[in-house]
Amino acid sequence: MSLKTQVESGIKDAMRAKDQDTLRALRAIKSLILLEETKGGAADELSADDELKLLTKAAKQRRESADIYKAQNRPDLLEKEEAELAIIEQFLPKQLTEEEVTVKLKEIIARVGATGPSDMGKVMGAATKELAGQADGRVVSTLVKSLLA
Repeated sequence: MSLKTQVESGIKDAMRAKDQDTLRALRAIKSLILLEETKGGAADELSADDELKLLTKAAKQRRESADIYKAQNRPDLLEKEEAELAIIEQFLPKQLTEEEVTVKLKEIIARVGATGPSDMGKVMGAATKELAGQADGRVVSTLVKSLLA
């Protein structure tokens, strides 16, 4: 089942349950999907990779907004962002722990043949493809730097 179909089904369920937080988050996802589909030159259906990128972007936006609201002491807005983030994360693949990411990065480093900090680009290229949606880019970058140092 495509992401769009899942989201539309979830919207109907949220409307029946009168769950405003879920409804708001699902409508935001649907909006992103529709915008991407109507973009010039886009295919009729989004690929699973495109769907993952949209969800990752939406989750990142919610995390950044939540951090800002936390810094500005706005618990009302923080609560909304965190609720939306929890719903968006239901559609994302399970996030890897830092230890799991480190193990995967060591495998990638060995496969690519990286020996030092000058090979970071090679490792990051392979890592971003393999760990897409499973780990935050900043965490991956930090771990790659420490492993190649």
